[in-house]
Amino acid sequence: MPELPEVETVRRGLQPVLEGAHLAQVEARRPDLRFPFPERFSERLTGRKITALGRRAKYLTMHMQDGPVLICHLGMSGSFRIETDDSEMLGVFHHERSKSTVHDHVVFHVVSTAGVRSRVIFSDPRRFGFMLFSEEPAETHPMLAGLGVEPTGNALDGVLLASLLKGRRSPLKAALLDQRLIAGLGNIYVSEALWRAGLSPLREAGTIAKPGKKAKGQSERLAGAIRSVISDAIAAGGSSLRDYVHADGSLGYFQHSFAVYDREGESCPKPGCGGHVERIVQSGRSTFYCRTCQS
Repeated sequence: MPELPEVETVRRGLQPVLEGAHLAQVEARRPDLRFPFPERFSERLTGRKITALGRRAKYLTMHMQDGPVLICHLGMSGSFRIETDDSEMLGVFHHERSKSTVHDHVVFHVVSTAGVRSRVIFSDPRRFGFMLFSEEPAETHPMLAGLGVEPTGNALDGVLLASLLKGRRSPLKAALLDQRLIAGLGNIYVSEALWRAGLSPLREAGTIAKPGKKAKGQSERLAGAIRSVISDAIAAGGSSLRDYVHADGSLGYFQHSFAVYDREGESCPKPGCGGHVERIVQSGRSTFYCRTCQS
């Protein structure tokens, strides 16, 4: 499933085409995805001006002038692609899935302020994605209202992280995946951040929130590692695994920088460590770490 860096990369790819453009027509080619489309879905969007394209955690938010906010989630296999008016796709598509139209479920026909016509197409083979309306500000919608702090910028620091994890007895990795605490973190980037911070995914989450310099240093290291790994992944265009590609069809490259994720059996890349990357299963999901340098 695409994580925060992938969704942010999609937002940045769609932004030049969608922001400020008018929706000349919206096609919903089936009645539902994971959930049914909102009532009068196409009718309520057609003719609207898109004022902003935002992101909250792993959700895209499309803001309309005098209309509802459209909340989009990519699910497991959802993706957007952009086509010009002459049907030539922007960019080179590297996945056959992206070329097939059989899974094209929603088509946004947009006209830019300069009169350029494009199509923004949502394709989703597994149909775990969804599109919903929010009549109020997007952050008040039930899907977004309970989300935690964003792991971008400087809001997430050691003090805040310690306060979020204080008293928690669950494994550290499980706590970091709790979207009510930190929004948008997923399996890949939590594994990478824990490696950067030198902390075991198995340790009790609350141990880095205890009084004393040692725990304070650990929470500060982990907060910095989370911010840096997310920032680096966004700069690399995310990680292109399985179904994920950019809106222009190109691939992300952060997977080439993985230190531990999907590196089972390889030598730990931390200088002087001498350990090896191991794979364990936590709550049914793969965790990759080095027990030598992560404690």
